[in-house]
Amino acid sequence: MVMVLIFISFTLLCLVPPSYGFDPMDPQGNITIKWDLLQSNTGTTDLKISISNYQLYRHIEPPGWKLGWFWEGDEVIWSMTGAQATQQGNCSRFKGQQLPHSCEKAPLIVDLLPGTPYNRQTANCCRGGVLTSMTQGPSKYTASFQMNVGVATGSSNFTMPFNFSLGITGYSCSNATEVPATKFTTDGGRRWTQALGTWDVTCIYSQTLASPSPKCCVSLSSFYSKTIVPCPQCSCGCQGLPGSQCVKFGDVPSLLQQNQDPTEAPTPLVRCTRHMCPVKIHWHVKQSYKEYWRVKITITNLNIVKNYSDWTLVVMHPNLQSLVQVFSFNFKPLNQYGSVNDTGMFWGTRFYNDMLLQDGEMGNVQSEMLLRKDPGLFTFREGWAFPRRISFNGDDCVMPPPDQYPKLPNMGNTAKSSCSAVLFSFLLLLVMF
Repeated sequence: MVMVLIFISFTLLCLVPPSYGFDPMDPQGNITIKWDLLQSNTGTTDLKISISNYQLYRHIEPPGWKLGWFWEGDEVIWSMTGAQATQQGNCSRFKGQQLPHSCEKAPLIVDLLPGTPYNRQTANCCRGGVLTSMTQGPSKYTASFQMNVGVATGSSNFTMPFNFSLGITGYSCSNATEVPATKFTTDGGRRWTQALGTWDVTCIYSQTLASPSPKCCVSLSSFYSKTIVPCPQCSCGCQGLPGSQCVKFGDVPSLLQQNQDPTEAPTPLVRCTRHMCPVKIHWHVKQSYKEYWRVKITITNLNIVKNYSDWTLVVMHPNLQSLVQVFSFNFKPLNQYGSVNDTGMFWGTRFYNDMLLQDGEMGNVQSEMLLRKDPGLFTFREGWAFPRRISFNGDDCVMPPPDQYPKLPNMGNTAKSSCSAVLFSFLLLLVMF
């Protein structure tokens, strides 16, 4: 009984998406905003701000991050390199030829675009706010910029702002916490300097905050069954409900329906399906060999107005520990719990299939993988060959109910034989007594 309760609890943890910001497949994942106080002059302060994506498989897509905060007093940003404030604000209280870069009480900072003149750049800037995950791009998961801040009136001492935001749906940020000062190396590592002060702000993702409904679903099939298990009905929405819009197959939406603002993520506009999800993942058990078995994964984009760049797919399956080869995706195991190696991350090959194009003939990516059959573990029975959990771009996908998984052809015959044996035994007992 105790083992049954443990199994049920573990199953619920796997099926229910983390709504409180903790992801068991990436327990340490977060985005850290580091403030380094480099120099303090009379009336002004030089600061370096770094944004680091310490998440294994969640990345920041275009239009990118938009860092915001509230100043404690009447601070202004005199100059900035590597980024820019979206609004200058009201700077009428300042006189002279040079006005501050931004006088906003709550400035909103965005990354510069690629191709920005060199005199406005800093290290790790100018990627349009895009941050890769730590797994995909070890050199591109950090952005940074520098700014000179002054106080219009009163004390010249710098005070950390508050109420931070990333401008990305689903992320919530903490207040600043003072940490040991950052050290910088110069002259090839022969000299070290350090910041006058360093503060960290931690931002965590929650799928529930990001969207009230899921964003993807999973369908299943196998070579040993004619049954194709579709995505559960109304996985991401239902046709006909208020606020639910879709485009029928064959129809082309008007350009007026599409979001034309390049600084905002487009509102999803999906094809009309029974599941109404922007993305569908299909898991097909393709073939069985003597010592190996093969799986085909297809990711289909049903969103008409969005391409998914640098997409990621995370799969939980016990046989991933014996993965032999992946044919057109990149793969890395995510063994976060020591010897438990049942979770892995897939992503596209650069310039080949790292971009999942919008709905259409080319709106899918696919790959196959070869796995070794582990003795004493592998079986096609009871849906073992299908994944326990799948997430796309860090969001958990809706899985079909386990009782609908494709079954082996002899399952029905076995059940009938068992029932016949029980009935025969019962009749034999009646005859004997």
